[in-house]
Amino acid sequence: MKKYMINKILFAFIFIWALNSCDTDFENPNSATADETFSSREGILAAAVGMQQLYSTSGIRWMVETPAITTREGGITTTFQNMIELEDGGSALPNFNGNIQKLWSTMLRVIKVSEDIEVNATNINLEAGSQSGLIAHAKLFKALAIGCLAQNYEQVIVQTNNDNMADFVTREVAFETVITLLNEAKAAITADPISAEFTNSVTLGNINIPNTINALLARYNLFNGNYTAAISAANDVDLSSTSAFVYDSQNLNPIWSRVFLNGAPSFKPRDNFGLPVEFIFDPADGRLSFYLVPLDETNQNGLPIEDLAGFFNVNTGSIPLYIPDEMNLIIAEANLRKSSPDVVAAIAAINEVLTDTDDPFLINANLAPYAGDSTVDALLDEVYKNRRAELFLTGLSLEDSRRFNRPTPSGTSMNFGEERNRNFYPYPDTERNSNPNTPNDPNI
Repeated sequence: MKKYMINKILFAFIFIWALNSCDTDFENPNSATADETFSSREGILAAAVGMQQLYSTSGIRWMVETPAITTREGGITTTFQNMIELEDGGSALPNFNGNIQKLWSTMLRVIKVSEDIEVNATNINLEAGSQSGLIAHAKLFKALAIGCLAQNYEQVIVQTNNDNMADFVTREVAFETVITLLNEAKAAITADPISAEFTNSVTLGNINIPNTINALLARYNLFNGNYTAAISAANDVDLSSTSAFVYDSQNLNPIWSRVFLNGAPSFKPRDNFGLPVEFIFDPADGRLSFYLVPLDETNQNGLPIEDLAGFFNVNTGSIPLYIPDEMNLIIAEANLRKSSPDVVAAIAAINEVLTDTDDPFLINANLAPYAGDSTVDALLDEVYKNRRAELFLTGLSLEDSRRFNRPTPSGTSMNFGEERNRNFYPYPDTERNSNPNTPNDPNI
């Protein structure tokens, strides 16, 4: 890569990092201004790379780790106060908890950069496919960030405001916004297919944007109760195609860094994927050996823990943007939640997951077809169980736990037998102290 392009990318990172970073700003004559970043082809492409990297490193860390502790996917193995507070949970979880703050602020930074890219992409002389690629990519990452916030907070911000007066909307409105963004991204690249210039400069072939858009449309239509649309989008996903965040020696896999770096793990995965004993996994289930390494230990709070494998035990291992069999589980769940449930279609989709032997990421249950009860409730339990095993440590566990009406937490801290210890997180004090529109915290 030419030195000029390297500098542009570095400047973009500095600019992105600086957004909302602190109240006291000092002029850095070597850093790029917003005008410089977004006024040239090189600058805006570098900003897209920087946004993607921000999400795939910092964003993934907070998105995965935070709900993992809340929903018992993981058990803490550290004395850091932020992790202790998360595992204790309950109504005492403070607004100044580091995970709560970083999850919120990192996603807002992604939203802000995506907005800046979208606004400025049309002002630069680019080939049509590069412009559409930038816009679709920005909308995709804005959708990912808003979706993440809506999975963890009761109300969220979907449009930033430079005067710290951003409005909050309900989760339902947030999911509608996500769906709109994804449909707009899809329309942009349908009209002008993504150019080789954009692919070679930004995604490097690691992210299949059209497929990822369809996968996220399936996910968020499901979350918003649009079951027919969810099934349709899931069926449009090519399950042999993959999209993944790729890491290197300068940008390490963020979950590896939390579990393996320096031999000082902050958390480890829970036995049985963190599910209670009523959910029984066949010992031959390939997902057990894919994600978990038997350890026969407990953490400081007596929670049984394992060692971690899967996408997380190599420092530069890639992390998928979505798991292909999530689509089959979406089809199964949506068919069960429709006003007229289609049990036959749901079982067929569940069996696609259970009997899988050729998953592109090698997440193969490799089991016999489903042989349990065919009631809607029993099948929803089967979907929930398989979502936890298939989508382990993907940041979806808190949303799933609420949606499947798993036991509501008591609000009491240090109740380590509860399946989850919060419904939603309190709003960070950093937001409350600067934005008068911040709502009251949820009770639990």
